[in-house]
Parts: sequence; structure tokens; C-alpha cells
Amino acid sequence: MGPPVARPRRMRVREASAENSQDPDVAQEGGAPWILDAVRTHEAPLVRYAARILGDVERAREVVQETFLRLCSRASEDVRDHLAEWLFTVCRNRALDVKRKEKRMSTRPDDELPTRASDEPGPVQLLERREAADSVLRAIDGLSSNQQEVIRLKFQNGLSYKEISRITELSVSNVGFLIHTGLKTLRERLTRGAGPVGREVTP
Repeated sequence: MGPPVARPRRMRVREASAENSQDPDVAQEGGAPWILDAVRTHEAPLVRYAARILGDVERAREVVQETFLRLCSRASEDVRDHLAEWLFTVCRNRALDVKRKEKRMSTRPDDELPTRASDEPGPVQLLERREAADSVLRAIDGLSSNQQEVIRLKFQNGLSYKEISRITELSVSNVGFLIHTGLKTLRERLTRGAGPVGREVTP
């Protein structure tokens, strides 16, 4: 007899959203639609974000699972108008808690930022794009950790300066400064080749 099969994470969220719903139709169908939509839309970006903090994709998935389980206990009207900000804030705080407890150093997971191909590119185009993406990733990894975080939240996840400010507990001007100086450094390094790893930047 083989080992027990792990329970699918998404099913746990579906069941929790159904259990916490006051609508009997939702409970019967297996989950609140807005919760399931949130999982479909935000699960992958949150896993990437948590993985950057923890340096471990599996632990990142567990943190994201806990984030969505917490969402199941909230009323939609409490979070719907700032859902992405709420999810990233809860996910970040939980990931930092895990990191502090385990005293692990953050490293880049192998599946970070997969290259998105256009319509049927040729092999030469694919190679060129992969090399360009690798160069950008190396340059980003050379930035300070706080520059990396705000740049990824802005350009990878499409969050506003105010949302990033509330998630990271930095001022809006601080976020703007970090993004401005980080992008300037990236342009310089991509022009002449990646330089040494940067230190923490404090305006």
C-alpha cells in the first residue's frame, strides 16, 4: 500500500469558503465564487512573491494557502475593493514570520518569472529572449533586497505606489525613490553588464 495522497491545496480553500459562507447555495456548490476567482487570479503571483522572500517554492505555496484560508473568513465587502493589496500584505507578513522562525536566507526559485513567448516565435527568437530575460533577472538579483521587492511588486504584479507602500510599510516617497534608483541601476548594468551585488538602499 502506497503513501497517503496529499490533499489538493485548492480544494481546501474551496471547502473553507463553502463552510464560512452564509449562503446555502454557495455551500452546496462548493465555495464562494469571489474566493475561487481570487485564487485563480492571484495564486501564481503570490507564490512567486512568497518564494522570493522564502527561497523555497513549496513553503511559499503553503504560505499562499494560509493566506487564502484567512481570506475565506473575511466578508467580500471588507476586502473586495483592495483585494490584491490585502492578499499581498497577508502573504508578505506570513512569509516573513516563516523566514524569521526558520532563519533561512532568501534565494531565487528556479521557476521564477517564466518567459512569455509571442505567437509562434522561431528558435533563434526564443534563444534571444531567454538570454535577455536571464540578463534582466541577473541584474535584478544584483539590486538590494528592498529595491528588488518594490520593483517586482510594481512591474511583475502591477501594484500602485500606494498599495506597495501599505504592503511593505514604507512611505510612498520611499517606494518611489527605491523604484527610481533601482531602475536607473538596472539600465546602467544592462548597458555595460551586471555589476556587483548591491547593498540595502535607504533614502
